[in-house]
Amino acid sequence: MSSKKSAERLIKKYPNRRLYDTQTSSYITLTDVKQLVLDAEEFTVVDAKTNEDLTRSILLQIILEEEANGAPMFSSSVLAQIIRYYGHAMQGMMGSYLEKNVQAFTDIQNKFTSAAGAFGDGKAFSPEMWTQFMNVQGPMMQGMMNNYIDQSKNLFLQMQEQMNNQSKAMFGVFPFGPGTNNNEKK
Repeated sequence: MSSKKSAERLIKKYPNRRLYDTQTSSYITLTDVKQLVLDAEEFTVVDAKTNEDLTRSILLQIILEEEANGAPMFSSSVLAQIIRYYGHAMQGMMGSYLEKNVQAFTDIQNKFTSAAGAFGDGKAFSPEMWTQFMNVQGPMMQGMMNNYIDQSKNLFLQMQEQMNNQSKAMFGVFPFGPGTNNNEKK
C-alpha cells in the first residue's frame, strides 16, 4: 500500500446516496464519516459519476445533524449573522476570521491537553475528562475565552477601520460621494 493511499481516504457517493469507502471496500454511513473526522483521518468524498468533490457538502450535512440533535453549538442569531455575510464584500474576510478563531480555540485546547498529559499518565483527554475539567475550571476558561474574544473583536475592528481608511484614500480622488452629482448641470 502506498503512503499516499494511506494518507487520504477516498469515499465515493453514489446516486442512491450511499457512501462507499474505497479503502475498506465497503459501504459506510454518515456516522462512519463523522468518526473519520473525530479520528482526524484525511478523506475526500467524491461523486461516483462526475468525480465532483463533495467533502464540504458531507461535512455540512454532519454539522446539520449535530445541530438538530442534542445541544446545538450555534444559536439562531449566530447562524443568521453568518448567512448575512454570504454575498457581502466581507465574506472572504469573515471566513478567514472564523477559521483563525476556530484554529486558535483548537490550539488552546491542545495546549491544555498536552499540559494535562505532562501531569497525568500521558493519556489524551477524553470527552468525559474534558467535561470534568470544565466543571472545575469552567469560570477560568470562560474568562480566558472572553479575553481572547475581546482581543479578536478589537483586531477585527482594527482591520475594518484600516480597510475603510485605505478605501477612502484610494477612492477619495474620485468625484462621488455626498454633495456630488455627476448628472447635475452647472
